[in-house]
Amino acid sequence: MFITAFKFNNSAISACGSALVAALLLTGCGQEPAQISETGPEPGEPGDSASVLRARLLTGEQYANTITHVFGADISDSVFPPIPPMDRTDGLLASGAAFVGVTSDQISQIQLAAASIAAKVVDEEHRDFLIPCQPESTTEADLACAGLFLGETGRLLYRRPLEESRLVELAEIAGHAADQTEDFYEGLALALEAVLISPEAIFIVDRSEPDPDRPGQQRLDSYSLASRLSFFLWNGPPDDRLLRAAENGELQTPEGLTHAVDRLLSSPRLEAGMRAFFDDLLVFDEFNSLAKDPLVYPMVTGATLADAREQTLRTIIDHLLTQEADYRDLFTTRKTFMSMPLAVVYGTPTSDGWVPHEFEEDSPRIGLLTHVSFLAANSHAVRSSPTLRGRALRERFLCQKVPEPPPDVDFSALEEAEDATTARERLEVHRTNPTCAGCHYLMDPMGLSLENFDGAGRFRETENGAELDISGELDGIPYDDINGLAMAMRNHPRLSSCLINRLYAYGTGGPVSLRFDREILGWFEDRFVAKEYKMRALLRDLALSQAFSAVRSDESPAIIGAGSGAPARNPESQ
Repeated sequence: MFITAFKFNNSAISACGSALVAALLLTGCGQEPAQISETGPEPGEPGDSASVLRARLLTGEQYANTITHVFGADISDSVFPPIPPMDRTDGLLASGAAFVGVTSDQISQIQLAAASIAAKVVDEEHRDFLIPCQPESTTEADLACAGLFLGETGRLLYRRPLEESRLVELAEIAGHAADQTEDFYEGLALALEAVLISPEAIFIVDRSEPDPDRPGQQRLDSYSLASRLSFFLWNGPPDDRLLRAAENGELQTPEGLTHAVDRLLSSPRLEAGMRAFFDDLLVFDEFNSLAKDPLVYPMVTGATLADAREQTLRTIIDHLLTQEADYRDLFTTRKTFMSMPLAVVYGTPTSDGWVPHEFEEDSPRIGLLTHVSFLAANSHAVRSSPTLRGRALRERFLCQKVPEPPPDVDFSALEEAEDATTARERLEVHRTNPTCAGCHYLMDPMGLSLENFDGAGRFRETENGAELDISGELDGIPYDDINGLAMAMRNHPRLSSCLINRLYAYGTGGPVSLRFDREILGWFEDRFVAKEYKMRALLRDLALSQAFSAVRSDESPAIIGAGSGAPARNPESQ
């Protein structure tokens, strides 16, 4: 058990008697339907598979999605998500959310956003359709109306019903503030602000209960399971229907869980959930600060880079969810989407707006590795970078961590090689330096195979007038050109296991532990292969597995440091 405390210095709320020193307490489509046993895991699933109780901060997008779900897009769009930055942990920002600290300054930003949201909810433009009752007098307290609104809204923001004592406290805050201000709605706004800044609203907190099917073991309680499912598949909070399934116990039955998972998978909101996952997996948050030298790449604008990010996400969603195609074929498909700003870089005609596009069979454009998003993001501002591209390929798609360069590396030889004609010649100096050679051997061969694309992602035949050699090797598989690299990536034995590793971490709220999770990850991979690498089937297997909802009791949860701003150490991450 651990406590993360937040102290809010708000004199107005304190005057209303609110206990705003809050604490988090952790206790202990075409596919055949997957079946789960009424008395245990699905046949073949490791019987002791389970995940970890965690408390994780909402991401900025999850915060915005929550406000949109509860109050509407016009209110969420008016407030910048006040969520502090997170460290990428084991490849995912989502995993870093389980180890992020919140400083006092960041808490102040959260409170300012909450006050702004609350004021808009009760203003004359929104109150009639967001508040389900009208007070007997707008100048006096009305505990019944305040309690009704706060109970319904708090249930959605906390993702579970409010305890009676908490609801009474909030109604009293609203009433006391209304008496002081002679305005019912100002009092209600103050109470709503208290809900919005509470840890239960801004953290996803796992809670457990005894598992009746496994004596002596724990499982997520129904509300924690509902949140885990919805943030995994929708990147947002449970809707009313999912919360009702948690309330009436349906979610803890095999039939009820299967029905809920299938409904979430068939919802249009699944696209938002998978866009969020792949945006995280591909480190697309770096696009927020990415820029190219306008003198070298005048055709690359902010709109170009934004469209590059969008193109890849559209391609992934169409391929995996709409077409329900093989995940591996993302690295060999020539089908994508095109916009006018991107067409300038790709050198292809197109019409206005987003339109489907398919490159010719003899085109060098094949798969995600030849998208502008991958090529431009993993390059320098003024030139390409085989090393950055090779590293991104290994770390993002194969889950192979490339060590950081040692602090005492001598770059003088590389600087002296700047007169070399091609990147291959420049990087040859690393082969003569034993300190550098090992890591660069992991990165450079694949990156050099992408040298037909410059730092903006434009195709080129030569570099500085010299013909490019793009042959290479990926873990023992030699190839002559980009088509060979694409096929080597598609067929790499770690491609699917890496996706499963990241998806399981994303869904359960933190990095996997090879000590505990190796067997269940192998089981998921066997299922993925048997179901022809289909994404929906994999998501279904993950969500319906015992591992997704059972709780591991043989390790302590990671501690969220309050006020330090630094992520806590994760002793399990490997």
